[in-house]
Amino acid sequence: MIKQLFDKLLGKSAGAKTRKPRFGKREDVPAEVHGINPELVDRRAVEVVRTLQQAGYVAYIVGGAVRDLLLGLKPKDFDVATNATPEQVKGLFRRAFIIGKRFRIVHVVHGRGREHEVIEVSTFRAYLDNSAAEQVSGNERTSKNQLAGMQHAVDASGRVLRDNVWGPQDEDATRRDFTINAMYYDPETQVVVDYHKGIQDAKKKVLRMIGDPATRYREDPVRIIRAVRFAAKLSGLGFSLEPKTAAPLVQSQALLADVPQSRMFDEMLKLLQTGHALATIAQLRKLGLAKGIYPLLDVVVERADAPLVNAALADTDRRVGEGKPVAPSFLLACVLWNDVKQGWERRLNERQHPFPALQEAIDEVFDARIGDVSGRGKLAADMREIWVMQPRFDKRAGSTPYGLVAQARFRAGFDFMRLRADIGEVEEALAEWWQEFQQADDARREDMIDQAREEQRLRQRGAQRTAQPVARRVPRSSAPAGEAEAPQVPQVLPEGDGAAPKKRRRRRRKPSGTGGDAGAGAGE
Repeated sequence: MIKQLFDKLLGKSAGAKTRKPRFGKREDVPAEVHGINPELVDRRAVEVVRTLQQAGYVAYIVGGAVRDLLLGLKPKDFDVATNATPEQVKGLFRRAFIIGKRFRIVHVVHGRGREHEVIEVSTFRAYLDNSAAEQVSGNERTSKNQLAGMQHAVDASGRVLRDNVWGPQDEDATRRDFTINAMYYDPETQVVVDYHKGIQDAKKKVLRMIGDPATRYREDPVRIIRAVRFAAKLSGLGFSLEPKTAAPLVQSQALLADVPQSRMFDEMLKLLQTGHALATIAQLRKLGLAKGIYPLLDVVVERADAPLVNAALADTDRRVGEGKPVAPSFLLACVLWNDVKQGWERRLNERQHPFPALQEAIDEVFDARIGDVSGRGKLAADMREIWVMQPRFDKRAGSTPYGLVAQARFRAGFDFMRLRADIGEVEEALAEWWQEFQQADDARREDMIDQAREEQRLRQRGAQRTAQPVARRVPRSSAPAGEAEAPQVPQVLPEGDGAAPKKRRRRRRKPSGTGGDAGAGAGE
């Protein structure tokens, strides 16, 4: 009964026979044909392959690394595929860890600290008919106990929740997504194994899905996001999605609603932090996916042309291209800054105290835009620090500048303010002052603070003079006959105002140099 219902959902007739999948014909492509430069291959990935082969297993570098090597690019990550099970792989390496539930893989770790590198090792998986898989009614979270003992399981929509049945290499190639990601490279023999004409598609600059695209998107809706990511990454090289691969994207987009929010959040960050954020925005708009993939991504696309957000996206692409680290907190702080500002200004207009008002505005934005996703605590803390620093950059007197520069997240806060200066939201001189202050020695810092204090004092005096009413002497009028003339008192009239003058008592001016710190009340 359940199987019949499942077949109906997949559009299969009751009497239709299951079509035998085409696993492709193996083609071994030698080095003189594919032209991969061995010097671009990571030596640690080579060591992992060699260790597995010496232990009697089949092993290859696989996936995106092979694609990038074929295109003459230096891969960022290297993955290995083998016929050894996760337990067998783990037993060959001193620092290896089995991770994952949906797909069990092994992380082989080399090095320590920031210099460490992870080589991901997966076992060849069998190609299985998902209509024959065990079915659960919920998702990964709601059906956790039921999924614990399953090797191959799907949810009601056909999305694969478990896929841990091992199989031969040709079946493993068929269950991968795009043809250019389904090739295997042996660094020992320098042969590329290709089952689905991936090398031909690479030469044609075509992104083609293996099998029926609509079915593959239903198996794993995140493939929709991967299609956009690869199209954006390779668009600069002239690649585009094959029409049949692109056609079901919009219709399949609704399937993403069943994917856990934490996974969607991570996939959104991959779109924006792989060095092709601006190209990704262009692809989303081109493919009709500008709205509906993920609420926060909708906001990014909507605001991509706003000066601050556009500058942040371009800066992220630049940093990734230069091999520098990027933090999601910085980019998202730029995207949501306008929301924070509006909420803060609204509360200030309601006479709330500035600092609590800012904190409440930030909390409101987190609840409305980010929600409850895995890792929100660290992300929110970093974003909050960046935002809370912004009003403090205006205070350049006393010990404030020293305390601000000493904060762990100062550089992120300054870079954020620097972008705001680039688009004219704050004065360029302020950004230049902090740029110099953070690099100056103690003597120079004292001089800069004294100079900033003097500039502030002059501005305050100028503002007071502008607001000061102009004193005018009322012309002497003739007194009526027989009355003594009253002594004339200087009267103050506001400039251009004919209202009745008010008496003002003169205040003695203090001697020069005895005034207080002009910057002390700057925030009042």
